[in-house]
Amino acid sequence: MFYFATFFRVASALAVGSWLTGCAGLRSDELPMSSFTARAAAAAEAARVVRVIDADTYIMLSGGSTYRLRLLGADAPEPDQAFGPQAADSVAKLLPVGRVVLVAKAGMDLYGRTLGAVLLPTSTVAAAGWPVSLDSLLVVRGWAWAYDPDRRVAGWAVQQAQAAQRGRGLWKCGDSQAVSPKLWRSFDARNKRRYLGSCTW
Repeated sequence: MFYFATFFRVASALAVGSWLTGCAGLRSDELPMSSFTARAAAAAEAARVVRVIDADTYIMLSGGSTYRLRLLGADAPEPDQAFGPQAADSVAKLLPVGRVVLVAKAGMDLYGRTLGAVLLPTSTVAAAGWPVSLDSLLVVRGWAWAYDPDRRVAGWAVQQAQAAQRGRGLWKCGDSQAVSPKLWRSFDARNKRRYLGSCTW
């Protein structure tokens, strides 16, 4: 609870402009809120951003140690994939080096990365001052696929469908141009050239 209170004191002292920019164009009913966000915030700890590797993987600093964090609820395009650089750039604007955020950890993956959620302050945007999870924001803005390996339907599937319908982010050229990162990672170099797509930002 100390981390939670400290985080919001720090966050209120920082400019929240980057978060508001990230929400530009969203109606209040489109903000990605859930009871998960409140539960995750209660168990989260403060961490400082060291580096954004790509749109869903970051280096974080907490308690004097760094660790690699992989977002649990979103799968963003790979750096060599169409829209990968744009997705990473959108996250880098929200997570500048040195920014303090809340991290709700949820175990480790097979690659030794910490799985979890990054929570952003929204006291000026959302009801009850809940933070918003970055994975859900990426899905809503069209910069990632909803992802949940433990369920048949990912938690943000509805938001992904809305982003695709409205042509946001990687969906701007339609479903046919969007190749999921999981499929992209299975491609060899020849198939990657073939499926890179002609749709540019």
